[in-house]
Amino acid sequence: MALSTEDVYKLYLQCEGGVTTDTRNCPAGSMFIALKGASFDGNAFAADALSKGCKYAIVDEAKYADGKTTYLVDDCLLMLQHLALLHRRTLGTKMLGITGTNGKTTTKELVSAVLQRKFKILYTQGNLNNQIGVPLTVLGLAKDDQLAVVEMGASHPGDIKMLVDIAEPDFGLITNIGRAHLQGFGSYEGVIKTKGEMYDFIRARGGKVFRNADNPVLTSISAGLDSILYGKSDSNFVHARLVSAAPFLTVEWMGKVINTHLIGDYNFENVMAAITVGTYFGVPEADVIDAIASYVPSNNRSQFKETGKNKLIIDAYNANPTSMAASIKNFVNMDFDNKTLIIGDMRELGADSRKEHQGIVDLISQNGFKQVYLVGDCFAEVATSGMHTFKDVDELIAYVKTNSIEKATVLVKGSNSTHLINVIAYL
Repeated sequence: MALSTEDVYKLYLQCEGGVTTDTRNCPAGSMFIALKGASFDGNAFAADALSKGCKYAIVDEAKYADGKTTYLVDDCLLMLQHLALLHRRTLGTKMLGITGTNGKTTTKELVSAVLQRKFKILYTQGNLNNQIGVPLTVLGLAKDDQLAVVEMGASHPGDIKMLVDIAEPDFGLITNIGRAHLQGFGSYEGVIKTKGEMYDFIRARGGKVFRNADNPVLTSISAGLDSILYGKSDSNFVHARLVSAAPFLTVEWMGKVINTHLIGDYNFENVMAAITVGTYFGVPEADVIDAIASYVPSNNRSQFKETGKNKLIIDAYNANPTSMAASIKNFVNMDFDNKTLIIGDMRELGADSRKEHQGIVDLISQNGFKQVYLVGDCFAEVATSGMHTFKDVDELIAYVKTNSIEKATVLVKGSNSTHLINVIAYL
């Protein structure tokens, strides 16, 4: 007989090691929940998980259940999600949900760095922001956590609704809404509607949102919301000024200059969001400034690196038309010699793919870049004369090995699936 959510929760409370869905990571005393994928069935690994230290295993195929250490449920993914919701409601921790097309992970990291100066918090590790990552994050909540910051990603209609229904945030923050995952959403309007599901939930819950007052799209979908505003105008709850981004972002707030380790003026809005959240929750001004100034980006996002041959601006974790254009425009305004572009295909754009890649090539041409390396079939189809094209990163690496790029400032930008990070070692 399949266990209920309440029954599984009683087992979960006995598991000091938390929850895992991966037999490569089985903390002692944890609970293994057997998920299924396109090419694997976690049920078959339940015994392995127990042998590696898990206390219990949850499966959804009866032949693997023994009713002693391995228990049957109707659907393991749904159980993971329902378990997280029950845990969230049991603890009642105040929660901030963050989503957006660009900058949500950086914003989550900055917000969390600021809040940690005053509170014990839980926040999303890495980018565990999907239907599995969000419930795993929520299940990490401890009784003494005072706040939680949960990142939420989306690539299809309804994704954000599903995630907010699991995490039930009291506060919401949408960084921006741009042209990404168009293949999954169907249109830009589909992106707006899905990201707006965060606002819909907060509106119904009677919570608050932190909103960029300078973003017209966010303004247009925020009717009826209790909004805490940030932006360039001094009429907002928090206002700041972008001083420079050459290459590191410098911001002025409350008469103080914050020198960050972030590359790109597009990170200005992410910094303002972190200042706003911290200020609202009463983090002292000096701690807000120090937390932001001390934050060093990782995961190939907005990183600056000097090698023996070049200066590198690495933003190779993700790419869509909005973020790609922002990165290139910011690069144009930087005062460096011998600017070089290594740009990878943008994925999941569907029928708009050729048009969007053409738009980026046009932007590159308009700004007179001389050294341009395009990786992927999509860019190859629209490249103009003088641009180097490569089918994949391996072909680019082979070229660079014999045609060394030196004494240049190189912007490396592309979707993670293009693996542009692999070329860094040769620059």
